[in-house]
Amino acid sequence: MNRLPETSLRIGLPSGSLQGATVDLFGKAGYRIRTPERSVFPQFDDPQIAAVLFRAQEISRYVVDDIIDCGLTGYDWIVENGSEGDIVEICELEYSRASSNPAQWVLAVPDESPVRTPEDLAGKIIATELVGTTRKYFADKKIPITVEFSWGTTEIKARLLDGIVDITETGSSIRANNLRIIDTILKSTTRFIASRSAWKVPWKREKMENIAMLLRGAIEARAKIGLKMNCPEKMLAAVVAMLPAEKSPTVSRLSDSDWVAVEVILEEKQERELIPMLKRAGATGIITYPLNKVIP
Repeated sequence: MNRLPETSLRIGLPSGSLQGATVDLFGKAGYRIRTPERSVFPQFDDPQIAAVLFRAQEISRYVVDDIIDCGLTGYDWIVENGSEGDIVEICELEYSRASSNPAQWVLAVPDESPVRTPEDLAGKIIATELVGTTRKYFADKKIPITVEFSWGTTEIKARLLDGIVDITETGSSIRANNLRIIDTILKSTTRFIASRSAWKVPWKREKMENIAMLLRGAIEARAKIGLKMNCPEKMLAAVVAMLPAEKSPTVSRLSDSDWVAVEVILEEKQERELIPMLKRAGATGIITYPLNKVIP
């Protein structure tokens, strides 16, 4: 592997299923990333950042080994690699390939299985990619069991062996394979992490803190919209009373002294209920617009 220049902030991005969502998130945060075809070195529009694609499973190990300064990976792989005490967790980023829900590693068996509790699996064989964490889960419960590593298509192996520990966001793949969840092993979200040595370098730490702020702002904005409107000043109190706001809406005077402009940020799901109410209260020129970032 080509070494990334140590004069840059060396960042590891997850390849595979999370890659597209990660590039999209950075785009919303203001970073443009181009990935040349068949290249594992994405190109940022920031000359101070040098990036490489790794499997999410590997990133925390490479951060600990100072091959990269920082990276985005799942909490599950930080735990699985035993990296929790050797990295700096900069922030939690609640996004994934399909939703903003935390991923869950679940213990599942076929619908027709007589197994109802983890204890019923004593002496049985479980397949999973999360071997170390699964072994610890059963060891903590003092349940003797064999845990085999699975190279994928884990759902199929539930019927060939006795059960599986697999990752799911919505549970749809579990249900589609006629499996039944009997426990949750671990919940996981994406984490932005740094090596301890990189965190001690002032310009790198500031750069990572800036990236974290913008990424979190992009996530915060995903479910929100901006709303603008004009309203008669005599109706302002009634209109403001309807508005959810972090502190208070922005109110600006118009050239017509009888009117004001009002602007606010709100949850997108509130829009359909709120707009008809505002219209009936006398608001006009109501517009909504998407947000890229919301920085608290």
